Order: sequence, then C-alpha cells, then structure tokens
Amino acid sequence: MLTTLWTIIAPVLFCAGVGFFWARAGKPFDTQMVTSLVTLVTTPCLIVATMGKTNLDLQALMEVAGLAVTVLATTFVVSAVILRLTGQPFRVFLPSLVFPNTGNMGIPLCMLAFGEAGLALSLAWMMLYSVAHFSLGLAIVSGQGFSLKLFRHPILISVFLAVAMVAFQLSLPEWLYNTVSLIGDLTIPLMLITLGVSLSQLKVRHLGSGAGFAVLRLASGFAVGWGLVTALNIDGPLRGVVLIESTMPVAVFNYLLAKAYNRGAEEVAAMVVISTLLAFLLLPLLLSYAL
Repeated sequence: MLTTLWTIIAPVLFCAGVGFFWARAGKPFDTQMVTSLVTLVTTPCLIVATMGKTNLDLQALMEVAGLAVTVLATTFVVSAVILRLTGQPFRVFLPSLVFPNTGNMGIPLCMLAFGEAGLALSLAWMMLYSVAHFSLGLAIVSGQGFSLKLFRHPILISVFLAVAMVAFQLSLPEWLYNTVSLIGDLTIPLMLITLGVSLSQLKVRHLGSGAGFAVLRLASGFAVGWGLVTALNIDGPLRGVVLIESTMPVAVFNYLLAKAYNRGAEEVAAMVVISTLLAFLLLPLLLSYAL
C-alpha cells in the first residue's frame, strides 16, 4: 500500500517542488503567461482529447456532473452558514471555501490513482467547477454579477465540444487527435509546476483566520464528499474521484481574484498555502481511503 501511495504522491510532489525551488532560486518564470497558456490552450485540448477517447457515455458524464453540482451546492450552503454565524465577509472567504484546486492537484492525483478512467472523471468534474468558478465565483468576488464573456471562454467551448463528442459518439481525425493530445499532455506538468511557483511567491499573513478556514475547506469538503458517496453507495474510480476532488485545498485562482478585486488577498493567500500544505501531509490518508 505504501508503495502504491508513493507512486501516486511522488510525481505531484516532485513536479510542484520543481516549480517551488525554481522560483526560490530566482529563475525567471512568467506565471501569468503559463496560466493563460494552460487555461486558454492546453486544458481545452486535454478535455477534447480525453473525452474523444474515453469510454464514458453521456449518462456517466451526467452522473459526474450531478455529483459535482451536489458537492458544490452543499459546500456553498455550509460555508455560507458558517461565515454568517462567524460574521466573516462573504466576498473574501466564500469562494475559497467553495472552489478547491480541482485542476492543478485534483486531476493529476485522480489520473495517477485511477488511470484513464480517473483522468476522464476528474476532467468532467473540473469542467463543471471551472464554469462555476468563472461565473459564480467571479461574481461573488467582483460584486459585478455574471459576464457574457464566459460563453466565449475556451474551456467552456471545449466543454460543449466534449459533451457533443460523448453524446454523439464522435471521434477526431487521427492527425487532429494527435495534435490536441500532444498539446493537452503539457497541461498536468505545467499545472503542478505553476502551483509550486505560486506557493513560493505567496506572502502568508493573518494566520489566525487563514489557518482556521484552511482546515474548514479540507474538513467540509471531505465530509460532504464522504457523505455523498456513502449515501448513494458509490464505489470504484468514481468514488475515489469524488473523495479526492471534494477534499482538495483552496485553488490559487482564488488568490488571484482576491488580489485583483482587493478582497482580503493576504487572508486568501494564507488559506491557499496552509490548506495546500495540509493536503500534502494528509494525502496518504486520503488516498488510502479513496483507493
């Protein structure tokens, strides 16, 4: 079991470590450019390539989407109630509690733990969370409501393409599949290296509220995910994906939004760093339970 866990955790740790120590050594790394490349190009290619070859049917895709929506909605309600009871600002803490790192950490872990099935399921999960984060999450932080620009985002366009390919059992020409697959293969290493770089650059302050809400993010996510798979008697790779994705730490993108809209960026930075460190420490326990 320990060997199996290490084969899953080691690639994530080492890739993130490359980014962390690269930045600490003062080497150049254009985080904004790489983030844009991953968001606008490589992730859409990974979604289309994976869904074009996956064995998932439309019913399985809808099942994953339904579970993701249930976890998202439940976490949203629980977090909102806790913030109201503690008197903490919604626009600062709610997105960080609701939107975990389903991409940079969740996808690699699910792929390494469950192979192609884990990759396809976690991508479907991430697609829904990305759409919600770019719409609901952005609306909460900015206070400006929803934007129609969302419908022009490449990730959302790739989601529509992926769903159509699964629904109508369409496949790409071999030359096009090889192209988008090659570009999509860049996504996971770039995600993990960028995560490491971002963690090295965050300045952690306000540890009190940041630490408390970091623990809340992990605990509430696992509780909701565990409750769902137990109540519905879900097993196999889908069970593991629900547990892993639900228990991921705060996404770095929450910090970028908080900084852009001046919504307690230092508190959010503390949540990102502490929840990520705790997640790494608790990964053996989470994976041993999810496998």
